[in-house]
Amino acid sequence: MPSPKDIRNLAIIAHVDHGKTTLVDGLLKAGGTYRENQATQERAMDSMDQEKERGITIKAKNTSVHWEGKIFNIVDTPGHADFGGEVERVMKMVEGVLLVVDAYEGPQAQTRFVLKKALAQGLTPVIFVNKMDRPNIDPAKVHDQVLELFLELDANEEQFNAPFIYGSARAGWVSDTPDGEQMPMTHLLKRIEEYIPHPKAEEEGEFQLLISNIDWDNFVGRVAIGKIGRGSVKMGDRLFLLGKEEGEPSKAFKVTKVFQYTGLAVSDSTIGTAGDIVGITGFEDVDIGQTIAGSADAKPLPFVAIDPPTIEMQFSVNDGPLGGREGDHVTSRKIRDRLMKEAKANVALQVRDTDLAGVFGVSARGSMQIAVLVETMRREGFEVCVSRPIAITKKGDDGTTLEPFETLWVETPAEYLGGIMNRLVARKAKIEEIKPHAHTTTIVATIPTRGIIGFEFELMNLTSGHGIFSHLFKEYAPHCGAMSTRTTGTLVSSDSGEATSYALDTIQDRGKLFIAPGDNIYEGMIVGENPRTDDLPVNPTRAKQLTNFRSAGNDKNAMLAPPIRFSLERAIEYIAGDELVEVTPKNIRLRKRILDSNLRARELKKMKELAEME
Repeated sequence: MPSPKDIRNLAIIAHVDHGKTTLVDGLLKAGGTYRENQATQERAMDSMDQEKERGITIKAKNTSVHWEGKIFNIVDTPGHADFGGEVERVMKMVEGVLLVVDAYEGPQAQTRFVLKKALAQGLTPVIFVNKMDRPNIDPAKVHDQVLELFLELDANEEQFNAPFIYGSARAGWVSDTPDGEQMPMTHLLKRIEEYIPHPKAEEEGEFQLLISNIDWDNFVGRVAIGKIGRGSVKMGDRLFLLGKEEGEPSKAFKVTKVFQYTGLAVSDSTIGTAGDIVGITGFEDVDIGQTIAGSADAKPLPFVAIDPPTIEMQFSVNDGPLGGREGDHVTSRKIRDRLMKEAKANVALQVRDTDLAGVFGVSARGSMQIAVLVETMRREGFEVCVSRPIAITKKGDDGTTLEPFETLWVETPAEYLGGIMNRLVARKAKIEEIKPHAHTTTIVATIPTRGIIGFEFELMNLTSGHGIFSHLFKEYAPHCGAMSTRTTGTLVSSDSGEATSYALDTIQDRGKLFIAPGDNIYEGMIVGENPRTDDLPVNPTRAKQLTNFRSAGNDKNAMLAPPIRFSLERAIEYIAGDELVEVTPKNIRLRKRILDSNLRARELKKMKELAEME
C-alpha cells in the first residue's frame, strides 16, 4: 500500500495549444508506460473523437505515472476558455499545478484564468517553459512576464518563488536553465517530486472522498472519481453518498469496484489508499461536488465555486418537414434526458425547462462548449434544432440591465489592423491597448460577450487566416445597446421539393448559395445569403417548362458556383435571432423559426407595432 508521502497529485494547466497533452505524452514515456517495442501515439490523453479532430483538450482526464516507487497522478486539463469549468472542478483533487507556457508567445488569456484559480486554492506551481526548440523564442522575457502575472494575481511568497524548468515536450528534453544541459523527461519528474507537496491525507480514520469527476463503465455503470482525503476503500465496503443540500438525507451503497488510473489503462484495484486518486462504483445517481463518507452523519467537503455561465442557447425538437428521417432519437423526452445527463458530468453547463413545450434552455461559458455538445449528440443519432447564442443578462442594484463583458486579445499582422479595428468598434468593443511586436500586433479590448459570437470567422476572413484571438470573462456591466453583427440577409425557400440546377442558376445571381442541385428543400429553409439586409423569398425547386423549342438537356450547361457548406460551429454563430440550425446525423440545415411565410410576415408586423408603442 503506497503512503501519501509517495504520491504527487498535479494538474497541467496552460493556454490552448501550449503543449499540455504533448507534455503528458513525454511524462508517460519517461515513466515507462510504453514497452520498448510498443507503438506510441501522439496526444494519447485526447480520447474523444472531437479532441483528436479539433486538436484541443475538451474534457479533463487523469492518468498516473509510476516511477522509482512514486505515484504521479496527472490531470490533463483543457486550455480553451469555454471549457474552464473542467479546470475549476479538478482543483480540489491536486496539491500542485504544472503551468506550461510557450517560449515564444508567453502567458496568454487562459493562462491567467487557470492560474488565478490555482493560486486562490493555495496550490503549489511549477513553471515549464515549453517549445524551446521553436525559432524566435525569448525565454528571459517569458520568465519576466510569468512573474508579473504572479504579482497581478496576488501570489504568496512561496508561489512567487516557483521553479522554472525549460524544455521541449515534443523533443523529450528538459533543462534547469534556458541554455543549460539537455536532460531526459525524468528530470522533470524529479523536480515535481521535489517541489510539489504530497497530499495531506490521513491514513487512519473514517473514509472521505470529494467527487471531482464522473465517468461511465459499460459493466458497472457510473464511476465517481476523486482524491481520498482520509481512510481507505476496497470492494464490498459500505459507504454513504452525502446529500447535495443541507438536510438532504444520505444514501448508503456497497462499493462494487475500485479503479486506479495507471498510464493509459484503467485497472481494478484491491484497495484505494489515502491521498490517491481513484474511481468508485456502486450507486445509481451521483453528481460532481458530492462527498462519499464512511458514515451517514459526516460533514460534506467544500467544493470549488464554479463561475456562472454567460451565454444561453435553446434546444428544441426538430419540427421541420424532414424531421425524424435521419436520426434515431427525435422526441423531446430523449433530448431532455440527454441534456440532463450532460449537465451532471459538466459542472459549467446548466439545463432548464422553458415555458414552451419541447424547448430547453442550455447555458454555458461559450458557443464552442455548446457546439461540442451538439456535435456529440448528432453523432449519437439525435435530431435537434438549436438557436443562436444570447448573452445572459441580469438586473443591477439600481434596476439597470447588466450584460457580461470580456477582455479580448487579438494578435494580427500590422497590415490587417484597420479592418479589425472597424469590426471591433461595430461590435461595441472598447480598445484598451495596442502592443506592436516584431512580427505581429496585439490588440487588447473590452467587448460584450455577444460581440464575440461570430467574430472568429470574421477575423479569419479579414486576415486571410493569420489572425488569432482569445478572450476571458471580465465583469457584468451596463448593457451597451443594440448591435448588428450580421450585415447580410438570407435567401429563403418559398417551396418544398428537390433543388434543381435550372432554378439555382437564376438564384445565384442574387447571392451566395448554401445548397446544391438534388438537395431536399422545404418552405422556410435558408438556401443562400442575400447581400442586402432583408430576406428574399426564392424558389429553388422550380423546373424548366418543356416545349418544342426548349429541351430538358439545355440547362446542363448551367455554371453553378460551389455552395457554401457550414460547419456546425459556424452555422450556430451565423444565424439571426429568428432563425434556427437543424442538426441531424447526416445534415446541417439553416431555417427560419417560423417556416410559413404568411405567419412570418404577421409576426414581423406585430413586433414592429410593439416597437412603435414602446
